[in-house]
Amino acid sequence: MELKVVKFGGSSLSDAKQFQKVAGIIRADETRRYVIPSAPGKRFDGDEKVTDLLYSLYKAINEQGNAEAVFARIKDRFNKIIDELGMNLSLDCEYTKIEKDLRNGASREYAASRGEYLNGIILSAYLGFTFIDAATCIFFDAEGNFDAETTNQYLKQLLKAYPKAVIPGFYGSLPDGSITTFSRGGSDITGSIVARASAATLYENWTDVSGFLMADPRCVENPRRIELITYKELRELSYMGASVLHDEAVFPVRYVGIPINIRNTNRPDDPGTLIVPGTEDEIPDTIITGIAGKSGFVSITVEKDQMNKRYGFGRRIFEVFEKYKLAIEHLPSGIDTMSILVNANSFKPLRASIIADIYRATDPDSLVIDEHISLIAVVGRGMVRNKGIAARIFRALADANINIKMIDQGSSELNIIIGVEEKDFNLAIRSIYAEFVK
Repeated sequence: MELKVVKFGGSSLSDAKQFQKVAGIIRADETRRYVIPSAPGKRFDGDEKVTDLLYSLYKAINEQGNAEAVFARIKDRFNKIIDELGMNLSLDCEYTKIEKDLRNGASREYAASRGEYLNGIILSAYLGFTFIDAATCIFFDAEGNFDAETTNQYLKQLLKAYPKAVIPGFYGSLPDGSITTFSRGGSDITGSIVARASAATLYENWTDVSGFLMADPRCVENPRRIELITYKELRELSYMGASVLHDEAVFPVRYVGIPINIRNTNRPDDPGTLIVPGTEDEIPDTIITGIAGKSGFVSITVEKDQMNKRYGFGRRIFEVFEKYKLAIEHLPSGIDTMSILVNANSFKPLRASIIADIYRATDPDSLVIDEHISLIAVVGRGMVRNKGIAARIFRALADANINIKMIDQGSSELNIIIGVEEKDFNLAIRSIYAEFVK
């Protein structure tokens, strides 16, 4: 039997008019049975997201700021939605509890989660669906890691009792019952979790764009929409900055092969982008699926003669970064060189300590720091079947007079990652796009 889980982002639920659009979409298809709402987003340029207001409320309460004024703005956002929808609903008891909890030491994560929680109450009442507090069914372990299997087993049984329900996104509970959250944008993950537990046939993720684009429209004018993309391609593009879907949202549905459909709340007839487990028999109409990138990296290049013969050399370098809890983003290397790319903002305050420790651990012949690096990923399942892809990328960049700082290609041949100077970032994306998309 067909069953859809639908998640609506903050822009889709920013005000009463958007609520009406969302309700129309849900009511138009009886198979849309489980709904995951985000907190209200911006209504216009210059507006504030409710989640940001809740962070401000937490700060005001804990730093003796003007909490009453901030909370008044939060209440106004929700009350205005209720009033304009003509609903007979009061959140006064919820407001009182939230304020009491925060003044009694509730966490920053608790504060942030209340946007989804309150929006979920409103949406469930408006639709006539059951409200299920995510804290009662989305579980994290004592270290704050999402407990996928415990959640899946419990939620699977719970949903059998409720044919239609609203489950707020973004948050869950720790073993002691306190609230914790996924990273920002985590409502996408909640939707994926619910899709897996309910054995959904499709997970629809509704936002304010009609699917994924082949490149960032801030870099490329009117880029093509991606009609079909695989989980692996999506993971690569999301990690490298394509922000339509949280990069961790694919994992729960990937286990069971549930497709994801990215749709536009403001243009519900647009087909959007379909994300599928694999397309072995499908030949894409373009060699590349998409281009995405991020700036703000630094490269630390360690050189040592006969590095390849020195047992444990790489391990000693990795241990330095592990010591400072600094994640390594990429690791291009040669026979006598190893480059470590890390987030520049995380590296900067630790720079002197990390360099000193690398010298002590490896006694390098040289150590070079290269700042202001951008990484660009060229991703596509069609790349496997075509020769000369790297040559075309390099030629396009050379023709644009762009110097390549780094090259990295995965063994799956699904993507090629290049590093360029930050000043060349936008031009590099435009040049690669123009080479492959005519």
